[in-house]
Amino acid sequence: MIRLFIALRPPPPIRQSLLDIMEGVPAARWQDDKQLHITLRFIGAVERPIAEDVAVALSHVVAPAPVVALAGVGRFEKRGRTDTLWVGVTPHDALASLHRKVDQACVRAGLEPERRAYLPHLTVARLARSAGVGFAVDPWLAVHAGLASAPFPLPHLVLYQAISGAMARPTNPSRDGRSIRRGEPEPRRRVRKKDQQGETICGLRHWH
Repeated sequence: MIRLFIALRPPPPIRQSLLDIMEGVPAARWQDDKQLHITLRFIGAVERPIAEDVAVALSHVVAPAPVVALAGVGRFEKRGRTDTLWVGVTPHDALASLHRKVDQACVRAGLEPERRAYLPHLTVARLARSAGVGFAVDPWLAVHAGLASAPFPLPHLVLYQAISGAMARPTNPSRDGRSIRRGEPEPRRRVRKKDQQGETICGLRHWH
């Protein structure tokens, strides 16, 4: 079984701006550059033939490449304790539309539809519930509440395998482009490269 998710990779200057704010919360597990992404659909554990079917289905997704901007920060909580720090993006409309198309592609590949509400964001840190650093979270949120950026495109749609909760860099970076569009599907083959962070299953490279 392999754990999959589908994500968009922000451009290097945006990733650097996110790395620059990763401080000020003791014991936070800050993300590294390879882990920065906007999830479109978490799939979970599937057999490799299903992963290959998902890759083929995704290669037929047609949609404009979303253009978004960074917009503030936030947290996710579980049982009253912060376990995730994230950076928001705006607007949501194009991402939500692409999320629906990606979800439909996953359903065509035999997966169940996504049931959870979609909130696009970039995770920047995870916090262990036992870390006891709640005192530092509110100040971090206040300092970075006004975080913003110029608009940037998200033309890189990638199907990833997660290993120990981490994410690999794309092994087949796509050309900059204006849209996600139909093209010949990636060949069905074994994963090409791997590192200690994880493996890339399929990089979709069908750009206009």
